[in-house]
Amino acid sequence: MIPQSFIQDLLARADIVEVVERYLPLKREGSNHVACCPFHNEKSPSFKVSQPKQIYKCFGCGASGNAIGFLMAYNGLEFVEAIRSLAEQMGIPVPEEPWRGGGRGGPGGGSGASDDAAAMEATARLYEHMREATRFYREQLKLHPKAIEYLKQRGLTGEIASRFAIGFAPPGWQNLEQVFANYTSPELDQVGLVVNGESGRRFDFFRNRIMFPILNQRGMIVGFGARVIDPEDQPKYLNSRETPLFDKGRELYNLFAARRAIREAGRVLVVEGYMDVVGLAQHGVDYAVAALGTATTPFHVQKLLRQTDNIVFSFDGDAAGRRAAWRALENSLAQLIDGKNLSFLFLPQGDDPDSFIRREGREAFEALLAGAMPMSGFLVRELTQQNDLASEEGRARLLRDAKPLVTQLQQAPMLGRMLRKRLAELAGITPAELDSHWGIAAPEALAPARGRGDGGGRFGDGDGNSGRFGGGGGGFGGARGGGSGRSPDGAGRFDGSRGGGRREGPGGEQAYSGGRGGSAGVRRPRPAPSLARTMLQALLSKPELVRRVELPDGLEAHPELRTLRVLVEFLQGQPEAALGGMRAAGVLQAFAGSDFEDMLREVEADAPEWVETEEVQAELDGAMERLREQVRRAEAARMAGATSLAGLTPEMRDTLRGLLRRPGA
Repeated sequence: MIPQSFIQDLLARADIVEVVERYLPLKREGSNHVACCPFHNEKSPSFKVSQPKQIYKCFGCGASGNAIGFLMAYNGLEFVEAIRSLAEQMGIPVPEEPWRGGGRGGPGGGSGASDDAAAMEATARLYEHMREATRFYREQLKLHPKAIEYLKQRGLTGEIASRFAIGFAPPGWQNLEQVFANYTSPELDQVGLVVNGESGRRFDFFRNRIMFPILNQRGMIVGFGARVIDPEDQPKYLNSRETPLFDKGRELYNLFAARRAIREAGRVLVVEGYMDVVGLAQHGVDYAVAALGTATTPFHVQKLLRQTDNIVFSFDGDAAGRRAAWRALENSLAQLIDGKNLSFLFLPQGDDPDSFIRREGREAFEALLAGAMPMSGFLVRELTQQNDLASEEGRARLLRDAKPLVTQLQQAPMLGRMLRKRLAELAGITPAELDSHWGIAAPEALAPARGRGDGGGRFGDGDGNSGRFGGGGGGFGGARGGGSGRSPDGAGRFDGSRGGGRREGPGGEQAYSGGRGGSAGVRRPRPAPSLARTMLQALLSKPELVRRVELPDGLEAHPELRTLRVLVEFLQGQPEAALGGMRAAGVLQAFAGSDFEDMLREVEADAPEWVETEEVQAELDGAMERLREQVRRAEAARMAGATSLAGLTPEMRDTLRGLLRRPGA
């Protein structure tokens, strides 16, 4: 579990310009830095990085986030992986148990920090062992003509072998003894480079094999794939066993190197072996990856869908290939989202991607890719081939077999609905009958995904690994739309729309506008920011100013006001030291995944480029005072309209006189 305080501290210490410049050349433009967006193709730069706010945003495709978000998007990392990557770049150990941050000074003090540093050093040594072994294997390839000849027979050039860092583990039992001074070190066993025999003798795990280094998504070598060059040797393919660095269910061969090609092609091709990946790259197909000795896992699919909207699985056309394709389909369904596509390419009998592209060329191979079968078509084809649709019994089995598959499409409701409709047609029943049989509620009975009340949850520490604000089931409510609310007499108007021009509150002040609603008809000029939005922008710009904020009671449950109250409560709950180093990027990260994230990002995107703290403070104080005045007038109007003055008690009359009195009078 990574503490939220550590994540905030990490973002406070990071410089997003330095992080992004590791991957993109940035050019200074005023207070921002710009580049062509790495997430879509463009000729003119629309990707901007704000150093003061510590966020990036593309005005072409809409991609935006902080330093952690950039690493997730660019490298396809999960949240925790991105945190580790950023911390590693900055030389900061990541705590594995609860730790209380110390502001901008970063983690420090106590035996916990010492233990974390020691663990980080130990992991660094494991990575170094893998690099040393890779260097050795690459040198050995140059010294073994038989291995070189094998690669030439497979159509690989020296250039492609160098690009993939291909090497050779020579015959013999203890070749790595000449690489590592301490061949008996337990760390070599930890990373899977050696094996301890039953007799207690240690020997190399890989012998007489072509070696393919496996990189994780940070570009670190975590394992090896190995292929025999002598047909009599078995097994034909051998991968590193699972180690502290390598989990075959999570890693994909060539994903690190293929990221840019995947984005440019708009798809990723998943093949069965690393020789296929290398052979395709030899012919210009650079967007292929391979699973490593296992069927494609849900985690693999999740990882790939963060890189592209289109995954194509390539399998042999025989029975074994169809079985492998079916396993990939089963493991993919729960990860699918409407708008994302899976398809399946079945090659001619006896071909694999490497052999086909060597014989027919890239153009013919990519023509096959264009005709890959969509997931829905493959699923229906396989189910109908397994069941006799001419009989009622066969159609009943069809629905029985389809249910555990189609009902996994929870994140792709439209795709699921269309598949159910197709299956209902094949079974000769109506979609409503099928939904009833499967226990699926009618669409109009389904609760909305967002908008869960107005604050039914509570502040939490998130789920520990997401670094998100408001973990747990309660959540924070808040419909995202507008709508207007009135005080009882109609005088105090707290309107959520953005399309209706200026709104008048009890004293003629602009009331609380915002949200995502809009009015039909003539398009009016965009109104000035509401008081709530101005305060939100000020607090995102200078979170430390929250100590000056005291929100009045009686605010209407409007989205912007609700967001303002939640933001104030969150910031006021932070330690003073943490507030001093917090920036907009850290605040937005804390609210990632909550019902308030979209509102905060929208507000921040419209924020002025304030420079001086005094300027922000003046805006905040002025907006807060006007907000109090609006609430005072709305309450006075409510009391005055609620009953006749004669019916008021003496206490109520005193309250009303106080409300009607001007501040300072």
